[in-house]
Amino acid sequence: MSDILEIHEEQFQSEVLDASGPVLVDFSAVWCQPCKMLDPVVDELAGDWEGSVKFVKIDVDHNPMVAMNYQVMGVPTLLLFKGGQVQERLVGFKPKDHIVAKLSPHLELA
Repeated sequence: MSDILEIHEEQFQSEVLDASGPVLVDFSAVWCQPCKMLDPVVDELAGDWEGSVKFVKIDVDHNPMVAMNYQVMGVPTLLLFKGGQVQERLVGFKPKDHIVAKLSPHLELA
């Protein structure tokens, strides 16, 4: 399992928008059952893509401004950022192969 950084609103700029490479942001909430189902999938991807993609998690209940800024209306939501811009959005639980298929075209994976 990979160690995914949990961030707060005040870290969003430096950890996500100013990052030099792609960042996958996992918007979730502790009460969200589909989020819990997605956690091991995201952990596995973080291991698979280590060194190529930065992974961060943000709790929408504790960081509502970031969620509002990016129109996160439901959780889980995965947003892929590159150069501070959203490249892809996935809402709800998705199997690993679906996530890989949607995100891979935006990434240069080793």
